[in-house]
Amino acid sequence: MSSSIDIGPFATSLGLQLDVADGDQVVADWVVGPHLLQPHGILHGGVHCSVVETLASVGAALWLGDRGRVVGVSNTTDFYRATTEGPLRSTALPVHRGRSQQVWRVQTTDGSDRLVAQGQVRLQNLS
Repeated sequence: MSSSIDIGPFATSLGLQLDVADGDQVVADWVVGPHLLQPHGILHGGVHCSVVETLASVGAALWLGDRGRVVGVSNTTDFYRATTEGPLRSTALPVHRGRSQQVWRVQTTDGSDRLVAQGQVRLQNLS
């Protein structure tokens, strides 16, 4: 199912590979490479924010289905561990799913299962 989901050219350029994608959970694997680093040689925080927004939006849209579409209205992402290279896994889970809004939390871990970043996105359900 996840292979048929269009995450758009920007998210694709980040190297996101969806492993699980449904209205209850979205999991993506990706690799930190030189093209994602900021000038000090660590993963750019904007990449984390983009991954958080992408996974939350995919999950929220799949949950809402044919009832409408979703748009992000708030993205708060915290960074816990600097990353310079290697594989990461991001997992999105719903916190709240209501008639007009959804909230999803996304955690990103490294190859040693250490928390690297965590974000939360609030989305508006549009009919």
